[in-house]
Amino acid sequence: QVQLVESGGGLVQAGGSLRLSCAVSGSIFSINAMGWYRQAPGKQRELVASITSSGNTNYADSVKGRFTFSRDNAKNTVYLQMNSLKPEDTAVYYCNARLRVWLGLRAGVEDDYWGQGTQVTVSS
Repeated sequence: QVQLVESGGGLVQAGGSLRLSCAVSGSIFSINAMGWYRQAPGKQRELVASITSSGNTNYADSVKGRFTFSRDNAKNTVYLQMNSLKPEDTAVYYCNARLRVWLGLRAGVEDDYWGQGTQVTVSS
C-alpha cells in the first residue's frame, strides 16, 4: 500500500509563512510526478504546484513568486514553502503523487494517490 502523510498546516497571519511536507511511503516502483492541490470551502480542488520526476516545476498564477515546491528524493518527501500568505490561500491542501507500485516482480500501471489533507488558515 502507498501512504502520503502531510504535515505543516496551521493558522498564520497574512504575510506569514508555512511549510507543508508530504512523505510518501510504500512499495513504490517509481514516482512520476507530485503535486500540491487545495480546496477552499465551496470551491473546486485546484492545482497549486507540481513537480515532475525530472525536477520541472509548475505553479498556479496565484502563487507564483510566493510558493516554492521542492523535494528530497532520498526521503521521498516533497515540500511546499508558502511565503507572503494571503487570506485567499486559506484551504485544505492535499498532496498528490502519480506513481507506479510494485506488484510482485513487476510494476503496476501509473495511478494517482492522495494524502489526507492539511488545513491552512490565513487570517487577515
